[in-house]
Formats: sequence, C-alpha cells, structure tokens
Amino acid sequence: MLRILEAVLFASAEPLRERALAQRLPESADLPSLLEALQSQYSARGVNLVRSGERWAFRTASDLTSFLRLEVSLPRRLSRAAVETLGIIAYHQPITRAEIEEMRGVSLGRGTLDILLELGWIRPRGRRRSPGRPVTWGTADAFLDQFGLESLDALPGLEELRAAGLLDSHQVWSAITGGPEGEEQSDSDEDGGGELPFDAVEDDEAISLDEDNRP
Repeated sequence: MLRILEAVLFASAEPLRERALAQRLPESADLPSLLEALQSQYSARGVNLVRSGERWAFRTASDLTSFLRLEVSLPRRLSRAAVETLGIIAYHQPITRAEIEEMRGVSLGRGTLDILLELGWIRPRGRRRSPGRPVTWGTADAFLDQFGLESLDALPGLEELRAAGLLDSHQVWSAITGGPEGEEQSDSDEDGGGELPFDAVEDDEAISLDEDNRP
C-alpha cells in the first residue's frame, strides 16, 4: 500500500487531498499512518513528502533549494496593491472587499482580486450575514503550496516580516496591521482589467458576525 501511495503522489501534477488518495487504496488502508510512514522514509532524501493545507505532495528538500533555483524573467509582476491585498487576506481572513479597502485606506482596483483569484491564491469563503451579504475572501491551498507553508499557523509574525525588510514600506505595514489610513486614492490606475462576476456559494463555517471568531 505504501508503494501505491508513493506512485499516486509521484504521478500527480498537483497536490492531492487525503480523500483522493484514499480512493486509490484498499478500504482497509490506514491512510494517516501510511502518510506518516512515507513522510518518514523521505525525510532525509532529495525530495520530501509535505502537507500544504489539506493536500499532500512531493517537494524538493528545502536545504537543496539553492542548487536548483533558476532565475527567470516573469512577464508580469504583482502590483503593490495585489501584494498588500494578499497580505491582508492572509492575516485577516475571512474578510470582505470593504474591510480590505478600510485597512488599506484606498479603493481596491477592479482587477486586484481577479489577479489573485486567477493565480489560485485566494478563494471565496461565503457571504457575510450582514447588509448586502458581501462575499468574504480567504487564502487557498495553492497559496500555502506556493509559499511552502504547511498551514496558516506557519505564517511569519509581523515582526519577522519587518526584520526581513518586507515591511519597510509604511503603506504595507499599515495595510497588514490595519494601522492609520493612507491618503484616499484608487488602485484603478495600478490594476487593469475588469472584475469578474462571481456568485459565491455560502460556507457556514466561514461566515461569522462575531469579531472574536475572526482569525
């Protein structure tokens, strides 16, 4: 069963949920134990079995990154607005568009959420039970996989981000921490494209009016 599990994980082009893995194994298989055993077998190899959110995949061992890194030119970089918006969503999810705009102190560009949604880094978390029933947003498993995080608990603290030089910009610091608002402006000149229409499916676990329940 370990060999089957190993083969399925190697053959997949993307991380797999435990439910998908269980469908490939006999009903008597103890999947958690098998994953733990396989993870242990690969712990000292060039590739490791890692968990990103609810999905599992083989990934290059972190200490070998420098030997495999390739420098490539990206046709499009994330705008400052998109980076700040992603940071706010990661640290304050589930969160609505209006709440993001309030934290940043600026109007959110029409294409900002579209970009992050197309990358698969965010996903709708349902609708808030408040006037207007606004859609709430949170990070997706692809976000954890992209940044090598096992879960949201592994997100660096704000002081760690500042020490790494990632929060030198007062605008970014204020955006993530929800600090003083900046000058009222719009991201429309910074982000192109129109917003895609989206009817979010309700997710009761993600919808809450209680501020104490928000991460």
